[in-house]
Amino acid sequence: MSRLGACSRRAVLVGAGAVAGGLVVGVYFFERFRVNARLKDGLDKGQLMLTPYVRIGEDGVTIITPRADLGQGAYSVQAALVAEELDIAWSDIKVDPGAPSSVYYNGKVLKEGLPIAATSVLLGPVAEAISQAGGKFLSLQWTGGSSTVADAYDRLRIAGATARELLLRAAAKQIGVARADLKTRDGAVIAPNGRALSYASLAEIAATLEVPADVKLRDRKDWRYLGKSMPRLDMVAKCTGTATFGIDIRLPGMVYATVCTNPHLGGSLRSYDASRAAKARGVLKIVPVKGGVGIIADNTWRAFQAAKLIGFDWGEASYPASSAAMFEEVRASFIPERRDSRCKDDGDVDAALAGARVIEAEYRVPYLAHAPLEPMNAVVQLKDGRLDIWTGTQAPVFLVKMARKLTGLAAEDIHLHALPSGGSFGRRLENDYVRQGVELAMAYQGRPIKMTWTREEDMTHDFPRPLAVARMRGAVKDGKLDACDLAIAAPSVTSSQFGRLGLHMPGPDMAIVAGAWDQPFRIPNYRVTGYRVPELVRVSSWRSVGASGNAFLHECCLDELIQIAGADPLHERLRLCSHAPSRRVLDEVRRMSCWDSKPGPGRARGLAFTLSFGVPVAEVIEVEKINDAIRIARVFVAAEVGVVLDPDNLKNQVEGAVVWALGHAMNAELTFANGRAVQTNYHEYEGMRLYQAPEIEVAALETTGETGIRGIGEPAVPPAAPALANAIFAATGIRARQLPLIKTEGIRFV
Repeated sequence: MSRLGACSRRAVLVGAGAVAGGLVVGVYFFERFRVNARLKDGLDKGQLMLTPYVRIGEDGVTIITPRADLGQGAYSVQAALVAEELDIAWSDIKVDPGAPSSVYYNGKVLKEGLPIAATSVLLGPVAEAISQAGGKFLSLQWTGGSSTVADAYDRLRIAGATARELLLRAAAKQIGVARADLKTRDGAVIAPNGRALSYASLAEIAATLEVPADVKLRDRKDWRYLGKSMPRLDMVAKCTGTATFGIDIRLPGMVYATVCTNPHLGGSLRSYDASRAAKARGVLKIVPVKGGVGIIADNTWRAFQAAKLIGFDWGEASYPASSAAMFEEVRASFIPERRDSRCKDDGDVDAALAGARVIEAEYRVPYLAHAPLEPMNAVVQLKDGRLDIWTGTQAPVFLVKMARKLTGLAAEDIHLHALPSGGSFGRRLENDYVRQGVELAMAYQGRPIKMTWTREEDMTHDFPRPLAVARMRGAVKDGKLDACDLAIAAPSVTSSQFGRLGLHMPGPDMAIVAGAWDQPFRIPNYRVTGYRVPELVRVSSWRSVGASGNAFLHECCLDELIQIAGADPLHERLRLCSHAPSRRVLDEVRRMSCWDSKPGPGRARGLAFTLSFGVPVAEVIEVEKINDAIRIARVFVAAEVGVVLDPDNLKNQVEGAVVWALGHAMNAELTFANGRAVQTNYHEYEGMRLYQAPEIEVAALETTGETGIRGIGEPAVPPAAPALANAIFAATGIRARQLPLIKTEGIRFV
């Protein structure tokens, strides 16, 4: 076996022990609040930083929210965590994403990539230690993996409580009153005589005091904001159309640009003829960029039009030219040389299958584009040795490193102004679009350049979710599931994505089998093997990463075997489930959906369960058969998140995840022909229509409490596609083994 034939528990423990020993000191010093130096340098007169997350000035309190807001409400939840302990009024809160800094490393996001199941009691602390140490070592200021809430929960509350304690001590020093006799309320310290001292008036003294080693956090029963539905801080701006995204930026003297790069992804540019474009109205300059050409003009439309006038001689693609050929490469990867992991191998699968009637099936999922509503864009200005970048990004530290390498500038001369994004779904973990903006700014210095991709450039130059194929062999015995052997082959997201950041991630890529190998089912003979396909098209993280496709592969295979056994899909999963929180989720969705009753004439239900990002989620989808078509009537979702910080936002995130996932399951795929992506816009990459949207009921369980606190932006995505496919089987007898579902004969949606 080439990389890792099996996951050695001893190797994981020994390696983790080595990093965990150094981690304790690192975390201690972090909790002592090393203030972001870039933020301190950029302070206006009268402003002071009490912790890396709290800035106080004459304009009041600003909370630094370093995790990117991509429409998921990240700014609001980060602000609420700080404000809860700092004791300021919700209406007075201002937020700032801050300057990129290693201080804001993500200590949770790497856990999903480790060969340690989220259900492991023994190795859970080891996974935590490795993730914290890895995030710190890599300066991984990263938004993704539904890690924002889990990573910020303690850290930001401590930041708020620390700032509050400093302000209380400052007030005690200023007015000569014992600290114990002071209180706080809505941004002020209250003296025993009722006198209110604003935080701003105390900040200068507070900034000189020693940071307390320990602070007391509020008891959950005393929360003002957390646990309650709060209006998002950006609600008014978004409802009135005044929110400023990257694509909305306007600066004095701005010029506009777009780019054309090789549609054979990663291919070279042999030559081009821009003579007609150079003469087009409004064109200021034609600039070579990596793999293509940039057009700078006096407005975006003229840049777009001029781009159409350029003749290109593109280099060929380095990957198979068609989707069919790519799938053949994936199917050819079930060989020992490409085996990447086998971290689930219970019982004796080979012996169980040798003496049984073996059920075999092959499933597959396609490439998927990110296709956010806001296309890739960046505003970049290089002037007098200073580089300014305005854009939305999920990985700001890596973006600045890229700009440093490209320009040769020092870090202090590069200023990233992070902005909220109009969607991302993982796309803005990449920085290719910003690199192009920097290349243009280097060639056209002095004025800010607003670089915007056309929708067609955006769709056809993505880093898609990888395609994958699964082969299942299984057996049933005495009306029960007895054996399941699941092999999954896919390209490596981790190698592709981290490789572009200059990082090498050793060991197996758990994204290849995520949402499959780590599921909490005690099947007597149960094996999951991952096979790494050599990179075809460059790939990247897509909402819920490996679990997004693997849930379909795993849960449909499981459902198929359970149906053949003659067992009930939900009750058999309950029987097999070895994880108490997951059992509670399954039981809750059983209750919500009235699973044990008949759904009514022409209706049927399907179930899927997936544990991803530490969150067990069960979904039941009820469909209605109308003539020869399917209508999705209702969706029931139960999830265990530990603590619900904002009920309305949680419900919103789950509903959005379900609609997102179902639309892709029904209709969407990114295909290739002649080395190019075929789908160029939304009319060819269709999601769910408004009239198709089902009624969605959500239940969030909190039985694991603070020890199990998790995010919810991604975990509700994986079970939706298999739940729909399983419901269609229950309604029609048609077993769909590929996505999108409309590719299966006999399946049509209304």
